[in-house]
Amino acid sequence: MVTVHHRTTSIDGLDVFWREAGDSSSPVIVLLHGYPTSSHMFRHLIPALADRYHVIAPDHIGFGRSAMPSVDAFDYTFNALADITQKFLGSLGVDRYSIYVQDYGAPIGWRLALNDPGAIEGVITQNGNAYEEGFVSDFWDPIWADALERSEDTRDALRPALGREAVEWQYTHGAPDPTTIDPDAWEHDLALLSRPGQDAIQLALFRDYANNRALYSDVHRWLRESRVPVLAIWGANDEIFAAAGAEAFRRDATDARIELVDGGHFLLESHLDDVVTAIREWRGAF
Repeated sequence: MVTVHHRTTSIDGLDVFWREAGDSSSPVIVLLHGYPTSSHMFRHLIPALADRYHVIAPDHIGFGRSAMPSVDAFDYTFNALADITQKFLGSLGVDRYSIYVQDYGAPIGWRLALNDPGAIEGVITQNGNAYEEGFVSDFWDPIWADALERSEDTRDALRPALGREAVEWQYTHGAPDPTTIDPDAWEHDLALLSRPGQDAIQLALFRDYANNRALYSDVHRWLRESRVPVLAIWGANDEIFAAAGAEAFRRDATDARIELVDGGHFLLESHLDDVVTAIREWRGAF
């Protein structure tokens, strides 16, 4: 039976919680979660990979069991989240690793790669975007409008994304059989989103998300120059990050393995075995 450890450390005076399993001498895979969840999204993936890999899954600041300072006490930007993550990995002595990125985890992972290109051994992107083709306009247009106008009206238009209907939709849309999705997943997220101050934190990150697009050309250059192995395994029915975002990786990572699975945004909830098999095959080739 695999033992999964649940740990907390202090980075820049902030508690960072993480889940960890596997032999510390094995190849490292760092799992970077998306919105609105935490390392909880990897609760099944971690033990499934830990027989071959050293798996590390932190909660970003403001998420899960990590510290949740107010927006007045912490700069909720993707630059700041990536900075904490890089310092966290440094504190563990992790200097070579593959990244598994999903949703918000992608812009954090891209910053880790650009800040220390030699550290990244491989990229697993599961609905983790790096191309304009990946954005589904119906979902993203209100976010772009808020980033551009920065008004109370455009900000308030995003508040429904913090509610029950929107969070549940993120899990169930695109799944061939929504009854296979464990409702405890979104109930866990909703409980954490209901904490005082969470609305301001999440709205700040929504507004900052547009700044991630400026990184894409540098990410593409890094992919071309580094020739880092890429596995893009994608819920093909995702209405947040379209399947075209997975196919686009072929332009810059010419040997990328692209797997489009009949699922949605949170693919691990419906197709865990498919993802595990693909990772084992892909990572075992280098």
